Amino acid sequence: MSSNIAQNYPYTSESETERARTVQKALQDTPDLVQKVAAEAIPLGQVEPDARWWVWVCSSDGGLGRLHVAGYSRDHRGVYAVCDTCGKSFLR
Repeated sequence: MSSNIAQNYPYTSESETERARTVQKALQDTPDLVQKVAAEAIPLGQVEPDARWWVWVCSSDGGLGRLHVAGYSRDHRGVYAVCDTCGKSFLR
């Protein structure tokens, strides 16, 4: 059975400010992604300003994009991430 739930290690980490800015840009660049994230993810809510978030390499675009946390999965245990280049979403 295949799945897009991650089995790999994080690539790096980013601050809450960097994460929010990158996710907002990814959502603006891919209008269909806004509805998908709203339907499949729970918002992060209040986040500490000095919080750090993991970033992963996107496997669907040849490793060019990075996956940034956009919320928590509604149906599975884990975080919901979006790619900053290909506009796809993944469970991590």
